Amino acid sequence: METGSPGNTGTAGDEQAGAEHAGAEPGWTGLPPGLLRMRRLLLVVWLGLLTIGLAVLLNLFAGPAWAAFALLPLALMAWGWVMLGRNWRSWRYAERADDLLISRGVLWREETVVPYGRMQLVEVTSGPVERHFGLASVQLHTAAAATDATIPGLDPAEAERLRDRLTELGEARSAGL
Repeated sequence: METGSPGNTGTAGDEQAGAEHAGAEPGWTGLPPGLLRMRRLLLVVWLGLLTIGLAVLLNLFAGPAWAAFALLPLALMAWGWVMLGRNWRSWRYAERADDLLISRGVLWREETVVPYGRMQLVEVTSGPVERHFGLASVQLHTAAAATDATIPGLDPAEAERLRDRLTELGEARSAGL
C-alpha cells in the first residue's frame, strides 16, 4: 500500500503485531492528506503573489513584453506542486516493540530509529497555520541531538495519542521494565 494514501488509515499498532511475527516489514503509517493540502495552498499563495508582483513591476519598469517573464514563478509552482506530493508520500512512521522508525525523503532516503529508552522529551507543537488546518507535529528529543526527530502534519488527536504512548514507553524502557 502506498504510504500517505487515504486508504492507509490503520494504526501502526494494529499492523505491527502481525508483521513482526511474520518477519515482515513493520506496519507503516503515512501522514494525513491535510498536510499536503496546507503545503500546496501555501505554495500557491506565495508564488501567486510573487507572480502578480513581478508582473506589475516588470510592466511598469521594463514594458509589457518583459512582463511575460512573470510567468516563470507559475512554472515553479507546477514543479513544486508535484514535488510536494512526492515528498508527502515519502513520509511515514512505524511503532515497533523497542523503537520508533521515521522514514522520509524521495531522492535521499532517510530513516531514523529512535529507541524508546533514549527519549527524553516528546512534544506536540502546532503553529497558527497548522492549527488553522487542524494539524500538529510530534517532536522527539533524545540525548544525542542527531537523533532528534519530528513527525509533521498529524491530526491533533493522533499527535496526542502518539505523545502519550511514546512517553509511556520511554518511561518504561528507561526504568528498565
